Amino acid sequence: MKKPKQKLIVTIVKKEQAKKVIRASKEAGARGGTTLFGRGYRTNEKERFLGIPIEREREIILTLVEEEIYPEVMQAIIDSVHLNKPRQGIGFVIDTKKITGTQHLLGLEDNDNEPHEGDVELKMEEKIMYDLIITVVNKGNSEKVVDASKKAGAEGGTILNGRGTGIHEKAKLFNILIEPEKEVVLTLISKDKTNAVLKAIEEEAELNTAGKGIAFVIDVDQTIGINHVLNQMVNEKLYGK
Repeated sequence: MKKPKQKLIVTIVKKEQAKKVIRASKEAGARGGTTLFGRGYRTNEKERFLGIPIEREREIILTLVEEEIYPEVMQAIIDSVHLNKPRQGIGFVIDTKKITGTQHLLGLEDNDNEPHEGDVELKMEEKIMYDLIITVVNKGNSEKVVDASKKAGAEGGTILNGRGTGIHEKAKLFNILIEPEKEVVLTLISKDKTNAVLKAIEEEAELNTAGKGIAFVIDVDQTIGINHVLNQMVNEKLYGK
């Protein structure tokens, strides 16, 4: 027997909202989630107050659910933090290829060929396809990524902090290997702009130089909470709505 396919729901909300998302997802059948902390930016928001940079704290929730219950869990998350309203946050879905560490799913049938309740409703919001650009750079360089992506047409993004190890990083202190601090920038972008934004990030952050960082692109199945004028314009042009 195969494990059922899994969907990864990524929800990015304002500080103190993650608990609502996790509680709602559990009530809808999810087994839990992981919360990360980061900073958010948008193109139309003021970045400074009295000359001091403003950091907008964000909470990022990763929720892995079986495809069979994914529509119900997604809807519960939307309702819990009002993602269908402007500036409440965003959510997007990534289709996973392989999963491990989910022994509790063993023995369950994979009903991939059967239609799932809610599929039609979800596809209605898949009019504009998006990519997720993930950029990993050394600490302090995320601003270069943000500036480049904005200039190339990105509407916003989220910055996470982390640590990295690589063949070009061999710094030691008292013979102890130092793991350089990293910044991870998540940029959700419409597919027609992906190449331009990726190229801008590559050039501005000097990603072709060894040890500077890396960027890669992941397909996004569905988005929630994208309320930009751009979406409305494209939908009107493509679908007459």
